[in-house]
Amino acid sequence: MKTASFNEGLLVAFISSLAGTVIYYLLSAFVADSYLFRLLISMGSFAYVLYLLSRSQTPVGRVSTMVAWVLVSSVLWFYWPPAAVFILVNVSIIWLVRSLYFYSSVVSALADLGLNLLSIAAAYWAAQQTGSLFLSIWCFFLTQAMFVAIPKNLLATNKPKLPADDRFRSAHRAAQSALTKLSTRS
Repeated sequence: MKTASFNEGLLVAFISSLAGTVIYYLLSAFVADSYLFRLLISMGSFAYVLYLLSRSQTPVGRVSTMVAWVLVSSVLWFYWPPAAVFILVNVSIIWLVRSLYFYSSVVSALADLGLNLLSIAAAYWAAQQTGSLFLSIWCFFLTQAMFVAIPKNLLATNKPKLPADDRFRSAHRAAQSALTKLSTRS
C-alpha cells in the first residue's frame, strides 16, 4: 500500500479545488447556496476520508469507518445544524480517521487536531480575502496535506540504534562487570 506524501496532498488539494468549483458552478443555477455548500462539504469530506483510508497501513475497520461517516452525515443532513457546526463535524470526522489510522500517540492526534483547526482558519481567511471558492478549498486541503509531517508518535525518543555487534559488546561488558562485582563480594 502506498503511503501519503505531501506532493500527493498537493494533487488532492488541486483536484478537490477544481472539482468543488466545477460542481458549484454547474449546480448553482439549480440548487440553493446553503444546500450546495453543504453538499460540497459532505462530498469533500467523503472523498478525503476515502483517500485517507486508501493510504492507511491499517487494513481493519474501513467498512465501519465508512458506515460511521454515512450515519453522521445523514444525521447532519436530517437535523440541519448551523453551517459552522456542519463544517466542524465534517472536519472532526477527518481528524478522527487520521487519529485512528495514522497516529499511535495522543500527542500526535492533538497536533493533527491543531492542523485541522488551522486548515479551517486558512479556508475562512481565503474566503474572506478573495471570495474565491477555488482558493478556499485549495487552502483547506493544502493545509491538510501537511499532516504527513506529523510523526506517528510524537513522544517517541529517537535514540540511535546500535548495530548488533555494538549491542553484543555492550551486553558482554555489562555481564563481565556484573560477574566482577559478584566475585569480589565473595
